[in-house]
Amino acid sequence: MKAIAHFQCLPVENPDALVEIDLPEPVPGPRDLLVEVKAVSVNPVDTKVRQGYVPHADESQPRILGWDAAGVVKSVGSDVTLFEPGDKVWYAGSLIRPGSNSELQLVDERIVGSMPQSLEFAQAAALPLTSLTAWELLFDRLGVARDTSDRGETLLIIGAAGGVGSILTQLARQFTGLTIIGTASRPETQAWVTELGAHHVIDHTKPLSDELKRIGIPEVSYVASLTQTDRHYEQIIESLKPQGRLGLIDDPATLDVVPLKRKSLSLHWELMYTRSLYETEDMQEQHNILNEVARQIDAGVLRTTVGDNYGRISADNLRRAHALLESGKAKGKIVLEGF
Repeated sequence: MKAIAHFQCLPVENPDALVEIDLPEPVPGPRDLLVEVKAVSVNPVDTKVRQGYVPHADESQPRILGWDAAGVVKSVGSDVTLFEPGDKVWYAGSLIRPGSNSELQLVDERIVGSMPQSLEFAQAAALPLTSLTAWELLFDRLGVARDTSDRGETLLIIGAAGGVGSILTQLARQFTGLTIIGTASRPETQAWVTELGAHHVIDHTKPLSDELKRIGIPEVSYVASLTQTDRHYEQIIESLKPQGRLGLIDDPATLDVVPLKRKSLSLHWELMYTRSLYETEDMQEQHNILNEVARQIDAGVLRTTVGDNYGRISADNLRRAHALLESGKAKGKIVLEGF
């Protein structure tokens, strides 16, 4: 099978940063699906792994990146009960298994959902990782209720135009009573965040507290910090109400929690891979979340967050996608389809 991999941690401009290789067809384990990958999308984790921020157990072996896919089940393991060959599926995979940038991929059925019937493969591939991250951050980590009981409370989403922000904004608008404030710095991304359902959009290149006062909301109940948490940290603390909650997904070099004490602020980390990394007892909850998101998409409540389609799944096109993500100028998700 064809696959795109990396052997060395190289700058994206280097042609050897991602290369095309041939590998044998993998064999499913008891709970595995063997999926024929039709489309993928690219996430910041792809660039971080390529750059070496996530350790690789055996550096002599190629590492296949890619943690978003939509495809068709080709075969199943002996203990699989949730899917059959021929089913259309979508998923974000596991950080400790080969990724989706290959013609065939093994994935545990418990972290796979049935693909939305109303979407094409490329549209679907934009959503699994960001949907799972946004859902878990909002409902599992920050503890926001899936009803209108939080009406009158406020959520600040830092980096609302990116992949996670694009779906988090929709989830918060459609399923909670929160007033949603998204941050974006360019006219096109500000328009995008408004279109997705934010009640207000502020500029994160300016002090957040000043921007919040400008729109008449000096304090917020929740902050979802999706990017550059270390840069905004002091402003986040200043802007949160006493007993407010901060959730984050990025990777600040350090984070001093002591300043949170005065306001009794709580800190909540979200890593979508935790359930699959540790095979937690509730690992199958990711299957349930993806199925619920699919239902809401088919009902027209949620929408795909595709920003750019870079064409065929190839080393050249994936390097282009990595470069755009590293520039910090991506809007929505970058997808690729077909080999």
